[in-house]
Amino acid sequence: MKKHAQKLFNRCFWLHLAGILCVALGFIGMALPVMPTTIFFILALACFTRSNPKLANWLLAHPKFGPTLHAWHTHQVVPVKGKWGAGLGMLFGFILLCMTTAPWYVLLGVALTELLVMAYLLSKPSELPVSQ
Repeated sequence: MKKHAQKLFNRCFWLHLAGILCVALGFIGMALPVMPTTIFFILALACFTRSNPKLANWLLAHPKFGPTLHAWHTHQVVPVKGKWGAGLGMLFGFILLCMTTAPWYVLLGVALTELLVMAYLLSKPSELPVSQ
């Protein structure tokens, strides 16, 4: 029983720590134009949902990013603005990568990864379902 309690404590501790780190990176992303923000808050929400419900509720109730996180958390909604931002950001990054001396297989790997990420984002709804 003691081993199980220690294992559970360790899991909660690391999830909590990862959540705090993701929140910090999200706030840094708000200040730096090249760094994403929302994905770090989504990851923090996933960590806090499993380790600290108070912090999960704090994120969901936040006036700036709470509505977006709530839409993702409940219905996996990615707003059109977010899809455009992700697509343009990945395109911009890929263009910059093409200007370097990166080998062809790195370019191909990045291009395939970005296409898969974009396909995933496009497969998600852009609006909350209409309540009846």
